[in-house]
Amino acid sequence: MDPTTDNAAHTGDPAAARASLEALRAEIAKAVVGQDPAVTGLAVALLCRGHVLLEGVPGVAKTLLVRTLAAALDLDTKRVQFTPDLMPSDVTGSLVYDARTSEFSFQPGPVFTNLLLADEINRTPPKTQASLLEAMEERQVTVDGTPRPLPDPFLVAATQNPVEYEGTYPLPEAQLDRFLLKLTIPLPSRQDEIDVLTRHAEGFNPQDLRAAGVRPAATAADLETARAAVAKTTVSPEITAYVVDICRATRESPSLSLGVSPRGATALLSTARAWAWLTGRDYVTPDDVKALALPTLRHRVQLRPEAEMEGVTTDSVINAILTHVPVPR
Repeated sequence: MDPTTDNAAHTGDPAAARASLEALRAEIAKAVVGQDPAVTGLAVALLCRGHVLLEGVPGVAKTLLVRTLAAALDLDTKRVQFTPDLMPSDVTGSLVYDARTSEFSFQPGPVFTNLLLADEINRTPPKTQASLLEAMEERQVTVDGTPRPLPDPFLVAATQNPVEYEGTYPLPEAQLDRFLLKLTIPLPSRQDEIDVLTRHAEGFNPQDLRAAGVRPAATAADLETARAAVAKTTVSPEITAYVVDICRATRESPSLSLGVSPRGATALLSTARAWAWLTGRDYVTPDDVKALALPTLRHRVQLRPEAEMEGVTTDSVINAILTHVPVPR
């Protein structure tokens, strides 16, 4: 589907916008094998105006996934490789002296884009990680006292290697909480890995997505229409209470030293609404909440050291909570 020739995508029709976003999956599959949950998570984040943390070992196509998403949405994208010597101004931009005018002018950094790929964000020290905080939360950058708004849509997709790898700086809780979702990118199945190698043997070049057949499947206008439709998705008082009960249970779990904040509860409600709309409904069910609980909450809780030593994971704790919290009828 090409939105430049499909007028239905520009009429503000929610059904057409949903079809456009569903077409993203097929376009991304032309370059990325498998990883459907991650593609869905990125679509949910775009609908909620949230940011995504992608975690996985090197070489599982985290960067390729984000680049393909940008191509399939026809959005401007920039990539920053986070390194130990990266400075905050390398991300946000800085004032540059112009000898011709004898004045300082602002040189925008790579954060001024629609989709910022922050590659290996945990390879850079906290000061540079924190330079993204204002951009992610306020959607603006302040340089020399002047706030400068970022484009819309704006999404940060940050990749990180698991923290047990050497030379990494674990993200502080305050910044982790700014990410709407944390998506884990697993190693591919045997058949998916065979498919990857087959594509490369047939000449697939990950640097040339157009040659792979990736085309725009949705536009920024489709996103606006979809966001407006998501905002109208009905949430019953019982569902709201269910979300609160899940988040409060994390604060009482003996395995956790840090539970989900009210911001996390708000995030779970938002992602469940987006997922409900994507699946074709105008109301939220408990299954929608359960489907998005892990990616929305796993990075907002902290294990106690003794639980971690016993092999407990945040995912297992959240799954146990989902099992025990009463589900509304």
